[in-house]
Amino acid sequence: MDQRRSPVPGHRPVVWLVVGTRPEAIKLAPVADALAEGGRMRPVVVATGQHPEMVGQALAAFGRTADAGLTVDRRNGGQPELLAQLITALDGLAAQSPPDAVLVQGDTTTTLAGALTAFWRRIPVVHLEAGLRSFDMAAPFPEELNRRMVTQAAALHLAPTPEAAGNLRREGVSGDDILVTGNTSVDAIRAVTERAPTFADGALAEVVEDATAGRHRLVLVTAHRRESWGEPLREVLRAVAELVTRHPGIRVVLPAHPNPEVRRLVHDTLGTEDRVLITEPLAYEELAAVLAASTLVLSDSGGIQEEAPTFGVPVLVLREVTERAEAVHAGCARLVGTDRELIVATASELLVDPAARVAMMSRGNPFGDGAAARRTEQAVARLLGLAAAAPDQFRVADLATVSGGV
Repeated sequence: MDQRRSPVPGHRPVVWLVVGTRPEAIKLAPVADALAEGGRMRPVVVATGQHPEMVGQALAAFGRTADAGLTVDRRNGGQPELLAQLITALDGLAAQSPPDAVLVQGDTTTTLAGALTAFWRRIPVVHLEAGLRSFDMAAPFPEELNRRMVTQAAALHLAPTPEAAGNLRREGVSGDDILVTGNTSVDAIRAVTERAPTFADGALAEVVEDATAGRHRLVLVTAHRRESWGEPLREVLRAVAELVTRHPGIRVVLPAHPNPEVRRLVHDTLGTEDRVLITEPLAYEELAAVLAASTLVLSDSGGIQEEAPTFGVPVLVLREVTERAEAVHAGCARLVGTDRELIVATASELLVDPAARVAMMSRGNPFGDGAAARRTEQAVARLLGLAAAAPDQFRVADLATVSGGV
């Protein structure tokens, strides 16, 4: 259904950018900049309070703060409690000052709450990073369902890749309501890696400096998915310990998830390993610098699957399925799940065989070219009647070869 609007003379439309988690803040910050620089619309960054400290930290990496902040009172930590509070708070804010469009990103509870709030008030919903599918409702959980529900509410679907756009078309979304933009994660990581990083942890700074100078090879490990907690994560950590034993020339950096049980497991398994540096969750610019200096990444993070190809760094995906299959299809990522033997065997192959590693390096990033935020601004302007034509779409075939850096 075409929900494009006619402009109101003298009115500069307000576009909410709803953020609740660190990845949302990272991926929406370039969009806020593009909207502000375009001058046609006024971006309002609404922080929902889902993960307030991490959102503030992520926005600060781009010189931004939230324009409006909500507070949630989480007691049992459950999804019903969080969703109810987010919707109530967002609806109250919209009642006071209704926006002209609401832009949500990805698949979080904040994303779903923002989309439902806007839809119920007949405000156009713009879904950034639309169309990702794992085709498994149990993984990622509950994010796979969240994405599908937001698809039903959205007026404009900004798909990061042609494959994501194809998923939407197969579900009956009109091609007129879909635009392939690329992923703004590529815009974001390019922006922060243009600056020299500042590390809060001196030990981490030394590890990155030594890796950059070629004194050792760096392996980044991140594991935070809820479905991996417990025995699956234990198997991943045992695989890391075995890799350190087998390959004396590597150093491992592992930012520990803040969950107490996860942190206990990490420290119990790897806390005595001299060549494993366990850190607090890293600021975005620190994580980008570690990623750029890495030889290999083991991760269950969707964002890292999108970012690592920018630097030509292979990713072993610690999940059974991924909604970012483009990385696997492009050859820059492999699914290894949480099987200890498979992780060790695959990582060892890449650490000892340079040809195997080179074969995995992406010919450009299949997730974007750094212009996604600009395309998003143009697409939203068209939705609101401020532009006549749709922007050019992101095409993987247009990417230049990238090898080891931006």
